[in-house]
Amino acid sequence: MSGRRIRFLDLRPLRTSRPFRALGIGASLGSAGHQIATVAVLAQVWELTRSPLWTGAIGLATAGPALVCGLAGGSLADAMDRRTLVRATTAVHLLAALALLGQALAGNRSVLLLLALVGAAAGASALGAPARRTFPVRLLPSDQLAAGLALQGMAFQVSMLAGPALAGLLLARWDFPAAYGCQAAALVVSLAVTFRLPPMPVDGGRPAAGGASGGRPRRPERGGWGFILRRPTLWGSFATDLSATLLAMPISLFPLVNEARFDGDPRTLGLFLSAVAVGGITAGLFSGTVTRLRRAGLVQLTAALVWGLALAVFGLAGPLWLALGALAVAGGADTISVVTRGALVQLETPDRYRGRVSSVEHIIGMAGPEAGNFRGGLVASLTSAPVALVTGGLAGAVAVGVVAAVNRPLRSYTLPEPEPEPDAEQAPPGKPDPAPDTDTDPNTGTHAGRRPEPGAAPEAAPEPAP
Repeated sequence: MSGRRIRFLDLRPLRTSRPFRALGIGASLGSAGHQIATVAVLAQVWELTRSPLWTGAIGLATAGPALVCGLAGGSLADAMDRRTLVRATTAVHLLAALALLGQALAGNRSVLLLLALVGAAAGASALGAPARRTFPVRLLPSDQLAAGLALQGMAFQVSMLAGPALAGLLLARWDFPAAYGCQAAALVVSLAVTFRLPPMPVDGGRPAAGGASGGRPRRPERGGWGFILRRPTLWGSFATDLSATLLAMPISLFPLVNEARFDGDPRTLGLFLSAVAVGGITAGLFSGTVTRLRRAGLVQLTAALVWGLALAVFGLAGPLWLALGALAVAGGADTISVVTRGALVQLETPDRYRGRVSSVEHIIGMAGPEAGNFRGGLVASLTSAPVALVTGGLAGAVAVGVVAAVNRPLRSYTLPEPEPEPDAEQAPPGKPDPAPDTDTDPNTGTHAGRRPEPGAAPEAAPEPAP
């Protein structure tokens, strides 16, 4: 592959792994369906209640089940075949989506029933999320993992742009049943995709303690949180993400900034959200350059630092073009940070811990922005939106700098050497764990060695292309 093509979106994962291609199709449609349903739920709750208190309650209805089920899903993902877990939770999510469709067709007038179904859908999705996060590292060579995550991230950004717009068209023309029906159809595809994936037993099928095979339910080893705290690269990566989102999340401040500086024009408010997504998509288009950089820890730290500084500039920006430009830079930095963090976390975590570590990553990615939006709104209510943005952005940048200063292993973390090109079209699905059993070198953050795990089962045969 030429250097010029590498600088753009790296498409090698799509050519390397047929299961990864299928997974990408299911994930993309599922994400678009989720965006459509989110808009539909917001509109239906408002139509039923005309109360901002109830629209705010949507967050409570989703956050509680997502937090509880996300943690439980991490333990389950380290105790059973992850494909089986994702297949089961996707089926439950589909049932919840069909229930949402049914209540819309029946003309439901109970907001409590609606929120209960939303909570059930959120819980089912969160229960399978940690297992789903482990799929790319099992389907791709380690040197293509960041590129694969960049492709997933770009698909998510596109769904963020297209999903709400499509939801608006569906609601205007066919009302709530059409929107919920689209989500159900997308989940049918996501469920079908799981039948194209190879088995995903923990530790690549290595027999567990007590003689249980890797494909059967097993008791996961204790110490998921302790494992994270023992790995400076892991807790440092999570601390970097929390510093950026908890201290500098800007979304809740968009209406205030729009009202104060741009006369409350709703079109401008929409541009704020679009600018963040456009920045993310642009970073995705040029992600081939970033995903080939092996200093993943330094890349994440730098991207998080840029995120905070860009949002501080947004807080000071007068002209609209400068505000939108700062948000686009922040969106691009966020995409780079998420991609590099995802690759680092998956490669640095042995397979037997990946479910629980992925659940922590999932919860941080969900709770951090929500808490950050609350922080921003609280500070703005006491001062102003620009003060909240500038102080939050600068505080986030400083916090990231502190993590970088005290965590040398994260600063020095290096992704593994590229693997030899496979002879076949795809890498072996369900391949054994690429993460080492040995701890990271505390001085450099790099792997001391990558040896095959003893007693690993033969690799699973590839599934036919969809």
